[in-house]
Amino acid sequence: MDVALIAIIVVGGLGAVLGIIIGMVAKVFAVEVDERIEGVEERLPGANCGGCGFAGCADFAKAVVEERATPGECPVAAAKDVSNIADYLGITADEKEKKVALIRCAGDCANTVRSLYNGVRDCRSAVLVAGGAKGCDYGCLGFGSCADACPFGAIEIRDGLAVVHPGLCVGCENCVAACPKDLIIMVPAAVDVHVYCNSPEKGAAKRQVCKTSCIACRKCVKASGEEDHMLVDGFLIRTNYENPPQPDLVEASACPTTALRLASQHAAGAYEGVSK
Repeated sequence: MDVALIAIIVVGGLGAVLGIIIGMVAKVFAVEVDERIEGVEERLPGANCGGCGFAGCADFAKAVVEERATPGECPVAAAKDVSNIADYLGITADEKEKKVALIRCAGDCANTVRSLYNGVRDCRSAVLVAGGAKGCDYGCLGFGSCADACPFGAIEIRDGLAVVHPGLCVGCENCVAACPKDLIIMVPAAVDVHVYCNSPEKGAAKRQVCKTSCIACRKCVKASGEEDHMLVDGFLIRTNYENPPQPDLVEASACPTTALRLASQHAAGAYEGVSK
């Protein structure tokens, strides 16, 4: 009994001494955490998509508190979320323009020349095999790498073509990095008129492989008058997002290939291409 009692006393004393040492070390080397970081994180949507450029919401919240980022840099946060964070931190909320992804291609299976492809159903893998199965070297491969990268289900693969649903897109930009063709850009959500083509080839060459390509006929440029709503880029026309056109330009220009489209109607499947 005496031996057992001595052992208990020794072990207990040793535990107490070690506890005191650990407590002192923890206090000396403790890292002070700003409680505002947790407060900001609680006010974020919590998507952890990485679209802000940081590792996740916690890392982004830390950057906001440390003034290395602003609340508006979160692509998922709504204007209300940004305002709540700004009020919590006592700072001025920065104005935020919502942007959504645009896939600059309208070439689905029905309107493009395609070859047989039996490889991995992944865009990055397919592009290594003769550029994929599509005749246009600049078109969407349609294997869904961008859709897989989207955590919000905003991209649909329809008849071999990736289509963005603007109402679901939050602008996280994950799809931009996933596309090996560099087809995806971020555009203002308020703009509805876009050119769904990214090929710099001459019109005749494009038409041989895609019925819905932009042939740079400039009908949309002429229809917009002197407003510079549409920009000529070699053998390709692009929307001027700094001075965007109104939706009625699509009907007024009567694009012969339907490359000029309304995003809202494109997402709804309203365009079927052309028969010529």
